[in-house]
Amino acid sequence: MFYQGERLALFIDGSNLYAAAKALGFDIDYKLLRQEFMRRGKLLRAFYYTALLENDEYSPIRPLVDWLHYNGFSMVTKPAKEYTDSQGRRKVKGNMDIELTVDAMELSPYVDHVVIFSGDGDFRPLIEALQRKGVRVSVVSTIRSQPPMIADELRRQADNFIELYELKDVIGRPPREPREMEGEMYEQEVEVE
Repeated sequence: MFYQGERLALFIDGSNLYAAAKALGFDIDYKLLRQEFMRRGKLLRAFYYTALLENDEYSPIRPLVDWLHYNGFSMVTKPAKEYTDSQGRRKVKGNMDIELTVDAMELSPYVDHVVIFSGDGDFRPLIEALQRKGVRVSVVSTIRSQPPMIADELRRQADNFIELYELKDVIGRPPREPREMEGEMYEQEVEVE
């Protein structure tokens, strides 16, 4: 439920939203996403959080990051850490939970409604803290994937749960063939519980 004139801020956990949309078989059109939430209230900020692989090679999500930056999103990035697991597989880690939490708390006096695009249960204490400050919180993720991409306690804590699949016709587009590194990077850092 959104109210006319409500001051909104979006907090997008890039890897989590990517994985949820991929599990549902579509990609996110971020221009349409931003327009949809501008329609739902007075959008003050749209933050996008992602870790970037910065080494000698070209970062596969750099074009998305640049496009978002030039099209009204506040980008929050940090270098991803690359390592090899015990089976010799290359892994990438870049958790942005703390950055998202700090930004949401700092912005809380200026907004009426926060929309978090993530199913990560680690955000439950953030939602509680925002609610204590009088901020309404919606969470966008999915329970339609197997397994569900949202932690049950997160869904229960939120004032409003928005099923990502129900936004598919509004903010979705057919999936592109993922670049190997992009999918690999995002799949490594997704947390639900």
